[in-house]
Amino acid sequence: MAFNPREVSDFAHFYGFHYDNLDPVSLMHDVLLHIERGLEGRASSLPMIPSYISPVSHVPPGKTVLALDAGGTNLRASLVRFDEQGKAAAQETRKVPMPGTQGHLSAERFFDEIAAVTAPLLDKAGSAVEGIGFTFSYPMTITEDADGIPLTFSKELDIPEVTGKPVGRGLRDALARRGVKFSGPIVLLNDTVATLLSGVVEIPSDGEEEKTPDTYGIPGGPVIGLILGTGFNTAYPERSIPKIGFESPNPQIVVCETGTFGINCQGILDREYDATTKNPGVYTLEKATSGAYIGPLTLHILKQAVKDGVLRFKRSGELLAMPALQTRDLNYFRHHPLAAEGPLGGIIGPDEADALAAILYIAQIVTERGAMLSAAVVGACVERVRTGYEGYSPVRVAVEGTTYMIYKGMRQALESWLHIMLFNGKPRSYVIAPVEQASLFGAAVAALSR
Repeated sequence: MAFNPREVSDFAHFYGFHYDNLDPVSLMHDVLLHIERGLEGRASSLPMIPSYISPVSHVPPGKTVLALDAGGTNLRASLVRFDEQGKAAAQETRKVPMPGTQGHLSAERFFDEIAAVTAPLLDKAGSAVEGIGFTFSYPMTITEDADGIPLTFSKELDIPEVTGKPVGRGLRDALARRGVKFSGPIVLLNDTVATLLSGVVEIPSDGEEEKTPDTYGIPGGPVIGLILGTGFNTAYPERSIPKIGFESPNPQIVVCETGTFGINCQGILDREYDATTKNPGVYTLEKATSGAYIGPLTLHILKQAVKDGVLRFKRSGELLAMPALQTRDLNYFRHHPLAAEGPLGGIIGPDEADALAAILYIAQIVTERGAMLSAAVVGACVERVRTGYEGYSPVRVAVEGTTYMIYKGMRQALESWLHIMLFNGKPRSYVIAPVEQASLFGAAVAALSR
């Protein structure tokens, strides 16, 4: 049967996942409401976690720091030097398997293995190292002295004794056991804060691709951090955090944990899919936007389309029996729909272009909605910093993540929705740009923030 876009759109409206069901400006204000309540310590789906790290407006030239990045697979360590223009350059970078990924480690052994990578770089740079910045990509509580206390670890890391122990203090003690006495600051941060701080050095204060002379001496506008990859999160500088008694003209970075935003726009199929996940009822926004969920969610929707007769093709039974659809496979299909390859393309016959069109149409609706939801969070953060109305010093949005960078249609749609939200009524000056080596460079900037 011929592809009927009206029929597919009606299907999306009926099941509540069409982006037309949402008002973008109202959605942004809903996020702002949850941000404000979270900062006050009131009931909110956004926890608004203080980082106790102040964003620097610029990086002093000629500084050298040691940056650490602990990820799910590797531990990286690097000496990072900031040149006379404030640009960062990584030197003597070392990479080893993340301690705990290759077998059980005690807490002492865990910190000793980190110190084994860190100590040679400290010895090499000597007193030039002004601090250690440590991006630690695991759930943790940040203390007022910018240390981090891990809350839990994934099953890939066998280090249960590290839970509840301050990471910075553990590293300092381990260095001392090796005869390295380091008295400078050790600053713990998560990857979203690191992305924000990397934007300070990677995105020029005027928002241009290349740094230009500043005759006026205008300080750079604030930077917001956005991660849209496997997961979804944002961070921004905040001057008022009533729940911890923080009120200051010099802001500190707050991590929104925006993947937990309790959107009031889940449709029938969203709720059905949510019930099949490991953590039903939470991370509802992340399940509509991030790379961990877009593929599986779209498969669930496509199966309903087959059951309703909106999607028709000979081998539709194979789609109904498909146990999973990874986002990367869906992305390949959307980039190469005519290749007839992969889990989706391989089951559509050469004479079934109408089914091909219907699948792509549904996938684009899901993408557009995810982009709108993501843009609402970014827009709320831009609004919250209460600046960026000057064209010469825009709010800078530093972005990292494969869903933003390579998932078809996501980047363009997100930026289009963000423009609509922020130019409603009056223009807001902002620039959004990807950043490279965010975890290392952000950690390096954090080391200079104390």
